[in-house]
Amino acid sequence: MAQSTLEARGRDGGRMVNQARTTEVATFGEVMTLFYPTTVDPLRFAHRFAKTVAGAESNVAVGLARLGHRVNYLTKLGDDEFGRFVHHFLRGEGVDTRHVTFHKTAPTGVFFKQRQPTGDPQILYYRNHSAASTLAPSDIPEEFIASARYLHLTGITPALSATAREATFTAAQMAREHGTTVVLDPNIRRKLWSAEEAQETLLRLAQWADIVLPGIDEGRLLTGRDSAEEMAAEFLNAGARLVVVKLGQDGAYYRTNDTAGTVPAHPVPTVVDPVGAGDAFAAGLLSGLLREQPLPDAVALATRVAARVIEWVGDVEGLPTWQDITEDDERITR
Repeated sequence: MAQSTLEARGRDGGRMVNQARTTEVATFGEVMTLFYPTTVDPLRFAHRFAKTVAGAESNVAVGLARLGHRVNYLTKLGDDEFGRFVHHFLRGEGVDTRHVTFHKTAPTGVFFKQRQPTGDPQILYYRNHSAASTLAPSDIPEEFIASARYLHLTGITPALSATAREATFTAAQMAREHGTTVVLDPNIRRKLWSAEEAQETLLRLAQWADIVLPGIDEGRLLTGRDSAEEMAAEFLNAGARLVVVKLGQDGAYYRTNDTAGTVPAHPVPTVVDPVGAGDAFAAGLLSGLLREQPLPDAVALATRVAARVIEWVGDVEGLPTWQDITEDDERITR
């Protein structure tokens, strides 16, 4: 499918909006400091911790920056040591942080990841009343949206607070007005809101989305459909141009109004930490679309980037550079 058909057509009073696209992807949300034990022990017995940075939208931003793209990230951090640590990390990764601000009283969110001998890690969040939860429509500059080709949104940001929810809808509306393609990853976090709240809000938000990236369980919750084919059709009927349903170890199913297909999962020798795989998938897919790859190739790139991440502890540690991808290709073709 041609790249141009996936990008939105913005209108202002019926006129096409012309805007210099200095940014390839803009995204915003909450980024936190992550701690995890250096050994596989319950947190109460752990004495040594590694410290890093994580957050759904910031993971995507870092993933895209490592793949060589211009990405602009907006958030609010606490005016504290963790906030300065996060800001320094993002800048070091090449993420544009000109729209990162510091809140004088609200703290930077923190969370802990308790690794398990088998299965998914347990996550403990300390994010209530964080700086990012104070995000509001007035924090979203029009230039932040208008200068980007894609706006990446998740279902986490609108779950943080009522004002963050309104900020998310404001951003989506701005994107529509300026012809910025809206990408929605539902990324439902049941610890942040109820299934009913998530369904109501995200179905509203999906009406603004050009590209929707649900996991299979999220798709069932939002559409009431069981199969990837049926849930993709629901989102297309609501106005999306592309739907990619993440199927875990079964790969991903993609569908537009013109084409559909399934891409197998990329092989993973050892699954170490699956948290962050969906964000890596989004980064890989957007990279493929920005490089104007054929849609099956862009989805395949998404599965490759996701596979890289789950071989490492931490959300961003395994995110590859474009050189990593090309070197893998060279090894395969030798």
